[in-house]
Amino acid sequence: MRFIWLLAAGAACLSACANQAARPPVELLDARTGMTVAALPQPIEFVEHGLMESGKRTSFAYLGPVEWDRMGDYRDGLWMHVAPGTDKQVGDIRTPGAVTLILDDGPLVLSTMDAPALGKEPYTPLVSWGQTGYFSMTRESLERLANSSRVVLRLHGTDDTDVDFDTGADVHAVLLGYLNSR
Repeated sequence: MRFIWLLAAGAACLSACANQAARPPVELLDARTGMTVAALPQPIEFVEHGLMESGKRTSFAYLGPVEWDRMGDYRDGLWMHVAPGTDKQVGDIRTPGAVTLILDDGPLVLSTMDAPALGKEPYTPLVSWGQTGYFSMTRESLERLANSSRVVLRLHGTDDTDVDFDTGADVHAVLLGYLNSR
């Protein structure tokens, strides 16, 4: 029964992510700063390798592009939230070199950034016990990510090994739709 529930939940998540490509990004005006913020309606969900191993509560990670516009001064970033399970633990995602995206044309090591302080964040963390961070992105890096047919999110684990996350979403279509709307 647990297996059927997991399959149904996974299918629902994947279909929700797949439908993001047809929806434009959400743009909000932050009343406190006067900054316009663009983001996806929902972040892209990644699941740790080995989801179906018995007795394992898998970790999830979520990524979402963000564009901050302060009167024509544009800044891009990538929001990330990691919801750890009881499996292999992920280290601090804000540690330099802790987060890498494995793309078609090679790895892209992410660097943390301080996001502008807003009245409302562009994405909502999914669990209170997770880690959330922002990473610097250039338009070229976002295009590289969008043009990759497969994206693996690699996080450094607490035991000095890496933890890989995959997504069933069509990251290519979701991010191309995002970039084309910008």
